[in-house]
Amino acid sequence: MTTVPVRPVRSLARAAWEWPTITLFAGCYGVLILAVVWLSTVSIPLAAVATTIALVLHSSLSHEILHGHPFPSRGVNTALGMVQPGLFIPFIRFRDTHLAHHRDARLTDPYDDPESNYLDPADWDRLARWQQALLRFNNTLLGRMTVGPLVGQWRFMRADWTAIRAGDRAVLAAWLWHLPWVAVVLALVTWSAMPLWTYVLSAYAALGILKIRTFLEHQAHSRSRGRTVIVEDRGPLAFLFLNNNLHVVHHMHPRLPWYRLPALYAARKARFQDCNEGYVYRSYGHIFARYFLRTKDTVAHPLWRRE
Repeated sequence: MTTVPVRPVRSLARAAWEWPTITLFAGCYGVLILAVVWLSTVSIPLAAVATTIALVLHSSLSHEILHGHPFPSRGVNTALGMVQPGLFIPFIRFRDTHLAHHRDARLTDPYDDPESNYLDPADWDRLARWQQALLRFNNTLLGRMTVGPLVGQWRFMRADWTAIRAGDRAVLAAWLWHLPWVAVVLALVTWSAMPLWTYVLSAYAALGILKIRTFLEHQAHSRSRGRTVIVEDRGPLAFLFLNNNLHVVHHMHPRLPWYRLPALYAARKARFQDCNEGYVYRSYGHIFARYFLRTKDTVAHPLWRRE
């Protein structure tokens, strides 16, 4: 399979300390704390909305962390990411699985791409009808936003539990580092004016919004270069996703910080669209109109051939 080479972009090299990211981290935590501590005393619905938005942004910032931002020290970045107020995914597992996902030659592989939503056709045929119906619904945008977080969490935790039972100490350690911080976050919420169920529901809603980004980030394609999307959106979702909607730019230059991606795309737009074989959408509004109630493709990988 053909892979587009990644070339360094010296003119866009990142600084030692990336102050836009550091500032955004401070603002994100500020909104989260205000929502839980103060806004929840004024209006629970408004506090839930603010919490959800902050948690979406924090997840996008965590994605920046695992790619080496905002500090030059991997240890400092990892320490920054260890507290995950979004609750559900240990940072170390997010880091390890996502970096494995960046092996572009294996994108969408049902086995070797940890973030693939495709199944081996043989595994698909073995599923019960209700399971197939659920996964078909999950392949609509509405389904991905509503049941998608539950489906994804189940698959993620089942795979990790299997690894732990097989003796994978690294996976076990990632969860042992994660769970005490989850307890701390939930304890702080319990002591606040925000009901615990509201916070947990907001965390789930944040995952649902993040599923908008990941819904069609990658497609089955015979060439690896044609598997990664460009969504030319510049609205609120693009900000919450920290420009990761320009996904092929990120895959080709994974070390660039979020705030440098739009300029690079604008300067080399034709090249990027040629590189990803024209897998481009104008906006998330276009994606909603096209796929909100329609499946984007099959759950069984359409090009999969078992070796």
